[in-house]
Amino acid sequence: MSVRRWLRAIGELPLPAAKLPDCALLDWAASGAMALTGEASGPPVLSPGSMWSLLGEVSGALASLSAETGRRVEVDPALLLTGRAGVRKLTRRGRTSAGGATRLLRASDGWCAITLSRPDDLELVPAILGRADVTDPWRELGTAVRATAAREFAEHVRLFGVPAASLPDAPLAVEAPWRVVRIASPVRRVRLEGALVVDFSSLWAGPLCAHLLGQAGARVVKVESTSRPDGARSGSPRFYDWLHAGHESVAVDFATAEGRAVLLDLVRAADVVIEASRPRALAQLGLAPERLEHRAGKVWVSITGYGRGRPERVAFGDDAAVAGGLVGWTSGGQGGPIRPVFCADAVADPLTGMAAAAGALGSLACGGGQLIDVSMRDVAAVFAGVESGGHGAHSVRGDVVECRHLGRSQAVLPPRVPQPTGQAAKLGADTDRVLGELAVT
Repeated sequence: MSVRRWLRAIGELPLPAAKLPDCALLDWAASGAMALTGEASGPPVLSPGSMWSLLGEVSGALASLSAETGRRVEVDPALLLTGRAGVRKLTRRGRTSAGGATRLLRASDGWCAITLSRPDDLELVPAILGRADVTDPWRELGTAVRATAAREFAEHVRLFGVPAASLPDAPLAVEAPWRVVRIASPVRRVRLEGALVVDFSSLWAGPLCAHLLGQAGARVVKVESTSRPDGARSGSPRFYDWLHAGHESVAVDFATAEGRAVLLDLVRAADVVIEASRPRALAQLGLAPERLEHRAGKVWVSITGYGRGRPERVAFGDDAAVAGGLVGWTSGGQGGPIRPVFCADAVADPLTGMAAAAGALGSLACGGGQLIDVSMRDVAAVFAGVESGGHGAHSVRGDVVECRHLGRSQAVLPPRVPQPTGQAAKLGADTDRVLGELAVT
């Protein structure tokens, strides 16, 4: 699997040869992601450290493609992967995600991940279990799933709109993290420097994509609902500032005809649109990309849990990673059976943000006019499918990884802590000015 193969669906791009790490597993140890992977009371684990070689390719592609379309962006993948954990001082927790909202539960034939991150999710547990006397949602879900096949239980949970996934028995046959659809004719050349990126997304993956495009020279306008702004605003200010500093903020009422008209005008003005909404929700706002006429060269980035072809499935970073098979494996240090543990912190989110940015930059370099349909599950699957490198066995002693082939060792480092370049704009702070400049209704 390589980034070149991903980009063939977009067009022919003259990427330089990928610079691979001397040892992906040593880089994994140094990244901060390994420190987040393993049992809470045990050592950090090496798996799935082999994915670091592909992550190096993605970083190189982002640098080359950003230089082709705007300003060159040198990406630090370790910072992007572990920045949220560094800010929140998260640690590894085994089969409970680092953030605490998702758990891996043992089913009759495998493992199932369920995310209860929203108050509504917890309130739905009695309906999921079919009884009202639920006192401990996680314990009782764990009891129920043990008598059911993982895939069957995940499908049942998803019927209630709660994110859930079964861990696949074998690597998924996924060639690329996206599907590419032509929505307009290409142009000879699209420059990102000064181009307008309209970002409707929230939380992590979409805003990270917008952050990287902003670093490459784009003007980024974040668009939010006045009644339901980005939930990340109520989280860590440092994490939010890191992703959004330098972006302009527009807030409108999505529920009114006037607000929806503004949204449509912003889409028409944009050179790049980023969204992470269900297709049905976009259609209700009058923003379904397949129903709009797009000017030549426009790029539309759509991020969903399982791709636009499976709009009924919602996902968050940890359960999407499990759905793609991107987990660590450990025996718990007691010589017991091998069991899965969560990989890093909601790892499908930052990986998807980087992949989406690479897709947008690749499309721009080819003249645009495309919709890049990014699936978080498929992003995780392509990283989970990376084969081990050729350095043979590595040893882990405490918090030190040794590569015998290179005769080198690397201490397992903690997650990185990002340094924001400024403060993010307050909700709607730039609404009047931006709409006036763009002559929006």
